[in-house]
Amino acid sequence: MPSRIFFTCVFLGLFCACSALSCRWMEHKFGQYSGNSLNLLDMMANNITNSTEGEEITVAFPDHLYSQASKASAEGKLSFAVHILKEISVLFEEDQSSSSWQEVTVENFLNVVNKQADELHSCIKGHSHMKKRNTKLHLYFKRLSNEILAKMGHSADAWELIRREVKVCLIKADHLVSSLLPSS
Repeated sequence: MPSRIFFTCVFLGLFCACSALSCRWMEHKFGQYSGNSLNLLDMMANNITNSTEGEEITVAFPDHLYSQASKASAEGKLSFAVHILKEISVLFEEDQSSSSWQEVTVENFLNVVNKQADELHSCIKGHSHMKKRNTKLHLYFKRLSNEILAKMGHSADAWELIRREVKVCLIKADHLVSSLLPSS
């Protein structure tokens, strides 16, 4: 009987240690990094000199994809959040010469977002979720690039619209990951 209890405890310990929910970085650092990325985005807004009030160009976030992801397994949620973070990183690699953002702020933002993506990716035990990317989510970010940045000539106004959209994306990614964490 004691050996059965011992093996049950070992099995549960190994199972918990291997689950996405026990990823130490996610539990201890994700919230900090998420807050940092949002703060850096807010700092960029403070440096904007042009006004985008009254802009007509918008690209709606694919809420149906987020809804699906919120009902997915822990790995599915993490995979979706990682995909968002990676797409944001690619988007911010575009020409920002017309923006009034300080280059160091953008570099810090990209470092934080890439660290989040890498660490969350390492929390996914079955990397099969990362093999196929979500085409519809990718197309959303392509539309941001083509319909806002390109059409508006990568202007400061275009980047402000992108900054606002990215903030929404980061908040949605944060909600997905936070839903996996134990309540404090």
